[in-house]
Amino acid sequence: MSRRPRLRLGAVVAATAALAALLVPAASAAAHGRPAGHPGPLPPAPKTAVLDGERLQAAKVRLELGDPGVRKAVKNLTAQADDWLGQGPWTVVDKPAPAPGGDPHDYLSQAPYWWPSQPKTDDNPHGCPYVQRDGERNPEVDTGTDRPDVGKVFASSYTLSLAWYYTGKKQYAEHAADILRTWFLDPDTRMNPNLNHGQFIPCKYDGRSIGIIDFSQEYTSVVDAVAVLGTGAPGWSKADRTAMTAWNKDFLSWLVDSDFGKEEGAAENNHGTFYDMQVAALAYATGDRDLARSTVLDARRKRIDAQVAGDGSQPQELARTRSWHYSTFDLVAYTRLAEIGRHVGVDLWGYRGPDGQSLFKAVDFLLPAATGAAGWPYPELEFYRYAASDIVHAAADAGDAAARAAVPHLQEPPGGDLWALRPASEQLDSIAG
Repeated sequence: MSRRPRLRLGAVVAATAALAALLVPAASAAAHGRPAGHPGPLPPAPKTAVLDGERLQAAKVRLELGDPGVRKAVKNLTAQADDWLGQGPWTVVDKPAPAPGGDPHDYLSQAPYWWPSQPKTDDNPHGCPYVQRDGERNPEVDTGTDRPDVGKVFASSYTLSLAWYYTGKKQYAEHAADILRTWFLDPDTRMNPNLNHGQFIPCKYDGRSIGIIDFSQEYTSVVDAVAVLGTGAPGWSKADRTAMTAWNKDFLSWLVDSDFGKEEGAAENNHGTFYDMQVAALAYATGDRDLARSTVLDARRKRIDAQVAGDGSQPQELARTRSWHYSTFDLVAYTRLAEIGRHVGVDLWGYRGPDGQSLFKAVDFLLPAATGAAGWPYPELEFYRYAASDIVHAAADAGDAAARAAVPHLQEPPGGDLWALRPASEQLDSIAG
């Protein structure tokens, strides 16, 4: 399969000849000061870890020049941001009872696929012992823990920060800042930078290493939201930036040095991939480029060689009851890790394993189902075709000709296609766990 070199601003945003003409001056903005037709200085490019700040900058320029495709995407983005304006902030100390350690500032979540096996009685209030039912989410996990609220923190801060960047409306930035300060920074409401009590199982475990995925699957969005706000957002001060960097450094140290972190880093399925992505993003964002680079480099052998077969399938994810979800889920981590790699000089997309494994092959394996050309022949409790849309966009941008041809046939996710504004994969059919 032919691979063409990746365009710096992405083929996906060059929908028309007129738009393509804008990409050249935008890419050379550093040399010429501003692109042709742009009325003033360029907006700042955020120093993001996963997102490409220069692509955000170029999208903002196209918005200011009236590009209709970007304007449509911004309309979808601000509709989501407006919904968040009336919600939050949230805090880890609001749960009805603290985590098993007794500190209300410790994060707590419950294992999503574990269910009581006995009737709940006064003598056995939890219905223990709990048994696993893979892919079936126990609704208990949404009551009495921090998992639902932290998901709102991640999604809202990311959406609101981007909405501010593209529109300049200060209410978006101020609310994002309030949400982040409340959850991470204010002494009375902040979360401790650990996940010692993630995905506990009643009567069995007070916390588990795999609870780290509660954060690793989405926290890089917060890392990038902070970088976007750092371009001069109202309500997000230098003191906030300094305190958030300190929190992230402490959290990174816990991830790298704790027993739970080491166990999660040794995981051989999507948990390990997401762990690497989170460590690399935090390392890059806090100035440890060596750790970021080594983490991406090690992922070639440790993750791609071990997890992706020569035909592009991911055997461990295909064995799940939600095989489509987990196949796309793992590739969200890989494609984001590849973007971090670009910042530190590692081409993860270009890597080929000893059996021909590659990220391109892994995405191409999903294309028949992603485009609707064929059904998905593996177990899946809830199939959503749009779950693959972002990862196909990412592969197309990276030079995959088959993915590029598939883009027009993708199913638009709920809330619209936001790829032109935030070109980084998200799990569009998100389930917790």
